[in-house]
Amino acid sequence: MTFDISKAWCRNAGAREDGLDIGAGVIAADPMFTHEPGADESPEASRLALGRFINLMRRDQGLSIESLAEKADIEIGELLSLENNAAHLPDVRTLYQLSEVFGVSQEKLMGLSGLTHANDGDYVAEAVRYAAKSASVEVLTEDEHAILNGLISVLSENAKQK
Repeated sequence: MTFDISKAWCRNAGAREDGLDIGAGVIAADPMFTHEPGADESPEASRLALGRFINLMRRDQGLSIESLAEKADIEIGELLSLENNAAHLPDVRTLYQLSEVFGVSQEKLMGLSGLTHANDGDYVAEAVRYAAKSASVEVLTEDEHAILNGLISVLSENAKQK
């Protein structure tokens, strides 16, 4: 069986979809979107908000990065990248797992990540504002200070070897 589809048919079918996101499954094969002219939030800002949200939720639930990774069944490196790297594009499965653990909308997490374009972008702007307000200015705890000193010594050893 063969199908004979003309350019005119494709144009007409596309016109019927005007203004709608077209894709298969949760997102299309190419998950990235192009910001529309005038879009005020950059993908990096919304990803920073996503990372801050994950960090705050994790800490609110008393979870270490390792324990959240285990609970959500995701890689520790992926979680570290999400919390700390605004350029990191998360995996759809990761966002699904986190939405299940945190009890939030997968669609909205995907909008914050930049994998989809949010039809209602108000929550993205709001999330960025909350993330900016939530930045911690607390002095390091003794445990955090000990961890930092350990990391500094490891990094210093590597620098001395070069």
